[in-house]
Amino acid sequence: MFAKQLNDKYEQDGPEARAIAQYLPYFPFKGIPRFYDIGGFLEKPEIFQKIVDIFVSRYAKIGIDSVAGLDARGFILGPPIALALKKPFIMMRKKGKMPNSIESPSYDTEYGSRSGLTVQKDKIKKGDRVLIIDDLVATGGTLSSSIQLVHALGGTVVECACVVELKMFIDPAEGSNLPSRTKMFKDLSISHVPVWGLVSEDVLTNEAELPLDYVDDGEEH
Repeated sequence: MFAKQLNDKYEQDGPEARAIAQYLPYFPFKGIPRFYDIGGFLEKPEIFQKIVDIFVSRYAKIGIDSVAGLDARGFILGPPIALALKKPFIMMRKKGKMPNSIESPSYDTEYGSRSGLTVQKDKIKKGDRVLIIDDLVATGGTLSSSIQLVHALGGTVVECACVVELKMFIDPAEGSNLPSRTKMFKDLSISHVPVWGLVSEDVLTNEAELPLDYVDDGEEH
């Protein structure tokens, strides 16, 4: 049923995605040579709106009860999508930020180990169909944390949707020293949860022009 109702008009790395990719430049950050940030399209209202429209089109008819966004960029992308779909928006936040919440187990990301995410207990009911939104999926650690929260409260994740999907982490070759998202999801018994990204690293070729006084002084994610 899900596959029949999903609107797959917009393909990963399709024409629309390739146009959007031009507004996702990469730059070095904390030892990562290609760090992708959504700030590039946030300053272009027409591009931001196009991304929202693509996500709304994809999920308009699959039957969801709520949209969950992940701390923190999911809080930017999730609300306009939820508003357009006329569904509640749920925040999944870092530990200690909300009362009456449950916490998922700690997880690993491309940046290191992280404490689990949290969600308030009354935001998801048994049987709820939840769409999870974030800006980027790499190792899948953060998504796995959010999926476990939905499952713990009796809900179903219809899909995890991100603007960017780094495919190199889906099922890397042995000896690559890259973490495998496929293996992680299998180990956590969440392999049945679909993940979709609009743009992959295959078309993210726009290197940012850094000013001469550029300083890598941001906090590690």
